[in-house]
Amino acid sequence: MHRTLSLALATTAVAVTAIPGVAVAATPDSVQWGPCSEKAAVAEKAALPRLECSTLEVPLDYRDPDGRQIEIAISRLASKVPSQRRGVLLTSPGGPGITGLGYPAVLAGSGLPQEVLDSYDVIGFDPRGVGRSTPVTCDLTPEQQARGNVPPYAHTAADVAREAPHARAVAEQCATSRTAWMLPHTTTANTARDMDRIRAALGEPRLSYLGASYGSYLGAVYTTMFPKRSDRIVLDSNLGPGGYDVTAMRLLARGMEDRFPDFAAFAAAHPEFGLGTTPEQVRAKFFDLAERLETEPVQGFDATSFRGVTFDRLYSDADLPLVARIWQALDADQPPPATPPFPNMENFMSARFSVICGDNRWPETVREYQRNVAVDRLKYPMLGGSTASIGPCAFWPDERVEPPVRIGERGPSNVLMLQNERDPGTPLAGAQKLRRAFGKRATMVTADQGGHGVYPFGPNACANDAATAFLTTGKRPSQDLACAAEASN
Repeated sequence: MHRTLSLALATTAVAVTAIPGVAVAATPDSVQWGPCSEKAAVAEKAALPRLECSTLEVPLDYRDPDGRQIEIAISRLASKVPSQRRGVLLTSPGGPGITGLGYPAVLAGSGLPQEVLDSYDVIGFDPRGVGRSTPVTCDLTPEQQARGNVPPYAHTAADVAREAPHARAVAEQCATSRTAWMLPHTTTANTARDMDRIRAALGEPRLSYLGASYGSYLGAVYTTMFPKRSDRIVLDSNLGPGGYDVTAMRLLARGMEDRFPDFAAFAAAHPEFGLGTTPEQVRAKFFDLAERLETEPVQGFDATSFRGVTFDRLYSDADLPLVARIWQALDADQPPPATPPFPNMENFMSARFSVICGDNRWPETVREYQRNVAVDRLKYPMLGGSTASIGPCAFWPDERVEPPVRIGERGPSNVLMLQNERDPGTPLAGAQKLRRAFGKRATMVTADQGGHGVYPFGPNACANDAATAFLTTGKRPSQDLACAAEASN
């Protein structure tokens, strides 16, 4: 759940390998670079002139490489130092459902070190189903979009049962929409195959990668499917080895509990917000506000909105004052400060459901979600009644083209994992499972800080330096590294 954003290039024909039993074409198209439109790249104006864009056709179904094709939109922030250029660094800001076309410019504008920018052409792309690539839709109504992609908080088993018809309706809309033909093929595994098509179209023998949040799972799948094509793989803010499955969704509630003490300490240290003078009082205020908003929303801002915006804004230390102002306003029965709407919510939610429901099988009975809610509501009361509840994946079509990719130890030792200790969106517990699954392939750097995202946005020089050194020299820490807390800038 991460929030974010002409020259002819001759290529050589390189056969693209995949998992056993899946055929792919051997001659991808060459890439014609041109200027990016402002709609195509969400980036700083100053960076747009350097960002180039193009499109690439890939098979909808890699078992039928000559069949129906879809478009993948790609971008490039080219190295200005050819003598230092190592290759390409493909990037992903997360998701699923998030556009990545402007991400190279975002990275460059957010502190990606110059030696990295000199070493690579930084490549962005909109994954299949998203944005400027061939998009998917579930024809979601404004009301369905407003409900968001996480169910409302379930206080009782009856609340779960009442949510089931809404979840079923979304699943049925996705299965009957005008892009339903894409559903079986809008998966992480096929996005990884698209990544390898991008690599081949750019004429590169291997691909380096920097991916955050869901992008960590996408990178893990890519380097599992294409270990010999993987160069230097950096996975930031890591999902577990199952990606966004039911376990990861429930783990978000633990992430909230891991992260919340940072906000509670901040609010207690700023009594001007009136939220309490101790962390315990701030936590009590959370439950007080949630209970009040259940029955008395403030101008449409209800308890679900309150929990959601609090969780979302805990992703960044910079947003802690905003969270405090939102609480302060709601405590006074005033409308909270406005937050920017998420761009193209319909496509984001549709693509997200397509991937997370298509990648894995989810529990299919209301009773199982009721049991999960009963457990998580006690273990993680701030968010557990929501993240354990029922969603569209419970009613997803049964057709699956292939099983999920199993992350394991086979392949070169070329993965660097970066992880905050108190990450709400991809909690440390999930990252540790991925680290164990990779075995000797990976080294993990853990930073004693909160928030979602380590590199290059975070203040921890120890973690940032480890990532920069790996991308520019190939050297990783000799063993897993714990980086001490550092003061924010």
